[in-house]
Amino acid sequence: MHTINVSLVFATEQKQWIHEAQVARGTSAQELIESSEFMAKVEALSAVKLELLDIGVFSQKIALDYLLEEGDRVELYRPLTADPKEVRRQLALLGKTIGNSSKGKT
Repeated sequence: MHTINVSLVFATEQKQWIHEAQVARGTSAQELIESSEFMAKVEALSAVKLELLDIGVFSQKIALDYLLEEGDRVELYRPLTADPKEVRRQLALLGKTIGNSSKGKT
């Protein structure tokens, strides 16, 4: 059996979790996540259904059935707590932008 090296990562503002693994070539992202029990070990993910999370490899969104390749870093993305469009709209009403306290200041 040929194995490949992959990693599984998740981050919050306070902490990062990394799980390194060797899996059989042909393993899907879902199989990696489920077999690692990663979501049960990370409190922020323990009550979340895998099917509701977005996942990616090196910032490129993938499906759960994506077949892993040597060196892939599977990323579990945090569920959004606010709609980014709504946040930008609310800031615009206040004359502000994301990353700046107000428009026009240098």
